[in-house]
Amino acid sequence: MTDSPTDVLVELDGVRKEYGDVTAVDGVDFDIRRGEFFSLVGPSGCGKTTTLRMISGFERPTDGTIRLDGRDSEAVPPNERDTNLVFQHLSLFPHMTVGENVEYGLKKSGMDAEERRSKSEEYLSLVDLDGYYDRKPNELSGGQQQRVALARALVNEPSVLLFDEPLSSLDRKLRKQMQVELREIHEKVDGSFFYVTHDQEVAMTLSDRMAVLNEGRVEQVGRPEEIYREPASPFVADFIGDTNLVAGTVNGGTVTVGDGGFSFPAGDAADGDVTVSIRPEDIEISDSGTPSFEGEVVERYFQGDQTQYVVDPETAGLDPITVVVKGRETPIEQGDTGSFVVPDDVPVVFDD
Repeated sequence: MTDSPTDVLVELDGVRKEYGDVTAVDGVDFDIRRGEFFSLVGPSGCGKTTTLRMISGFERPTDGTIRLDGRDSEAVPPNERDTNLVFQHLSLFPHMTVGENVEYGLKKSGMDAEERRSKSEEYLSLVDLDGYYDRKPNELSGGQQQRVALARALVNEPSVLLFDEPLSSLDRKLRKQMQVELREIHEKVDGSFFYVTHDQEVAMTLSDRMAVLNEGRVEQVGRPEEIYREPASPFVADFIGDTNLVAGTVNGGTVTVGDGGFSFPAGDAADGDVTVSIRPEDIEISDSGTPSFEGEVVERYFQGDQTQYVVDPETAGLDPITVVVKGRETPIEQGDTGSFVVPDDVPVVFDD
């Protein structure tokens, strides 16, 4: 279904950004819908932050168009755009109280003190910081400081809130906690969130939709489940989650992996060389019947609710394959030879 114009809040059309001979963003197309949580995910240096800075107005595109609420943003300065930023480095004012930090933008806009205080306390309550108005930033934990920065960005009620890797400096446990809180806050406010990150787990957890960026180009846009299960390219398959990328050949409607190794239906893939993506958790240990491949377990990693194996296949032409077995039982030990099955419906095939 095609979005109606009123559904789209931010639209990037052929956006390109060059710095001398370097192309940071190369013809990017995607849109952010009203009220959605949209993430732009990709490796360091792929153009994510440059894209965010162009949406916010701190950079101008070399080519292409960015529309905000249907309006070409070329001539709109950053302070007049209905956006706000939450940075990786929080930049809270240490000499101000928490409440004064949150009120800063309201004060600049001319709002009177009583109304500023009321609104500041409202948004501190929204981020679960009731009673923190008079604290100083250095009295807070890292997660609490992150919530102050979020309240400061939200208090002006922008149509789209822009996030530049805001959780990257937090430890894993706190990062997971903040993911849950961010999602809950997004559901309470009337606005869109645009989240830039290299962390695939964060993007998958938070996003309604996401775009995968590689070397300045968008490789795929879609829901997290769609991108994980139906990746558009080997890069997307490898970057979003873990996968095994193996070489194969299509002949007469059948894909054969390795030198005379296991086979499965080719679907729509044309005859010729292909790359095959197989998720580690989709590979099963074979108890009976004909296995897809056999091999020695050269590495074994117990991870609590699952065990990861690195298997050296006996099939020629196959590099070591990662297998993940869910559950606390570990039926195969390091050094054992195991038999493994790849169900016909789990590999994803890419034409080379």
